[in-house]
Amino acid sequence: MNKIFKVGLIGCGHISETYFRAEKYFNNIKIIKCADINHGNAVRCAKTYKIKALTLDKLLKDKEVEIILNLTIPKAHYKVAKQALVNGKHIYSEKPLAINFKDGKDLLKIAKKKKLYIGNAPDTFLGGGIQKSKELVDKKIIGKINLGNAIFAFPGVQSYHPNPEPWFAKKEGGPVIDMGPYYLTALVNLLGPVKKVTGSVVNGIKRRTIGIGPRKNKTFKVECPTTYLSTITFENGTVIRLTLSFDVIAHQRNHIELYGDKGSMIVPDPNMFGGSVYICKNLGDPWKEYKTNKMPLGKINIRSQSSRANEASTNANYRGAGLAEMAYSIQNRKINKCNGELSLHVLDIIQSTMKACKTGITQSIKTTCKKPQPFSLKEIRKIIK
Repeated sequence: MNKIFKVGLIGCGHISETYFRAEKYFNNIKIIKCADINHGNAVRCAKTYKIKALTLDKLLKDKEVEIILNLTIPKAHYKVAKQALVNGKHIYSEKPLAINFKDGKDLLKIAKKKKLYIGNAPDTFLGGGIQKSKELVDKKIIGKINLGNAIFAFPGVQSYHPNPEPWFAKKEGGPVIDMGPYYLTALVNLLGPVKKVTGSVVNGIKRRTIGIGPRKNKTFKVECPTTYLSTITFENGTVIRLTLSFDVIAHQRNHIELYGDKGSMIVPDPNMFGGSVYICKNLGDPWKEYKTNKMPLGKINIRSQSSRANEASTNANYRGAGLAEMAYSIQNRKINKCNGELSLHVLDIIQSTMKACKTGITQSIKTTCKKPQPFSLKEIRKIIK
């Protein structure tokens, strides 16, 4: 029988709703207390979900709390995660692990020394869409994968977010930090670790206009590149062309396409848990669909409000799966799937991509990681309600 781990949530913004909803799906996590830099946010969150609001310091030192769920803004991830580890708590953070490689490496060092677990979003690669893709890749249905394309491109968050400036900030802004973790984690899951990256940047619209909220029609300055065009070489020799952009009004490309010597594969949206996989094995043949909507972490459970290119109107969203899987791994003394080694490797790729694209100089990846093992149905059934 699974132990129910008591979780303390730090960062009571919009994404916190998703993790509270995760308690409906998973049987071994329970958020019992919360904190926020703005204590009023914590009080409102506590009232909504009938839990207790504490100050940040008190929550980090609370003896009842076993895991800290870190939902703060990216530039605060390292500080909060480090404080959690120093106070003897396991830590699960939203992506990215940190906003620079040195800090990410430090977190792994502390966790290892104190024998604590690090978990990190994204956990979307545990969903039906990427897991079905992984199954087909591992079975070599399309043979040896030599190359591929991946893209995330839309006009930016300024039209629907009342405070969009952090997405365009000098250090922590841009599409690589924001959406890169989903694509890079999915690709490492499918293809293994990365060897090197090169590329270039495009500086799009220099000033953006806020489209919603009390500051509607106000403009702000963009402080970072808004399009990155990268070429990623994996240790197994596969080469992927990845486009990440805040400058594209619309497009009709698939999220990820992989090209093998025996066929081609369309991989569903790595920002979600579900979606169908498509395979074509001969020129001119129709694409064969592999549905995932009957898989435990592929069943449709949300209606999307997004107008981003190629995003389905309904989808599967089981964010929190990585947290639940980490809790199960702690109890059973096994390596969790959204582990620190994987997260640090993805952070390394993120930092290297940004540097390579800005300088035009190819960057070798300093780290490596084990290719994640499949998330089996047997494992999923252990944690799902």
